[in-house]
Formats: sequence, structure tokens, C-alpha cells
Amino acid sequence: MSNVNLAIGGRSYTVACAVGEEEHVQGLGRMIDEKVQAIGTGHNEIRQLLFAALILADDLHEARKHAAPAAGTAPDHSAALEALADRLERCAAAFEA
Repeated sequence: MSNVNLAIGGRSYTVACAVGEEEHVQGLGRMIDEKVQAIGTGHNEIRQLLFAALILADDLHEARKHAAPAAGTAPDHSAALEALADRLERCAAAFEA
């Protein structure tokens, strides 16, 4: 295992990853930070990360929806994304309480 430091929303996070995956994880961290920065500072840290996750999940959903399926029809992930959004919202509410 290897540790990577990510700067997201003006804070530093250390995460573990597989050896050789450091650059990939840092790139993912930069993507998250871009979304957090675009959201702005009107929300607390948990909400910023929640919204960033939802925006990235929506980006992924749209990309999968418009990608040409290799074989057959692409599965519909909307129910799973909605369940994830609900769970993230409950987590954010718990942290705010």
C-alpha cells in the first residue's frame, strides 16, 4: 500500500492506495477538488463533498448513457445513483446535527 495526499476544498486528506496507483488517485482528487471549488464556500465541508460526489456520479451516469454499448444494452444505474444520493444526504444530515 501507498499513501497519497489530496488537497480538496482547501484541506489535506491522506488516503491509501495500491502501489502504482498514486497518480491515478491524485487525478481523481483533482477532479473532486474542481467540483468542490465550483460549488463554492456557501456550504459546510460535508455538503460540499456530497454535492461534488453527486455531480461526479451524474457526470458518470450521463457518460454511460451516451456511450455506445459494446454488446447489448447498457444497464440502468439510476436507481442505484438515487439510493446513493439518499444515503449521502442522510450522512450529511447526521454530520450537521
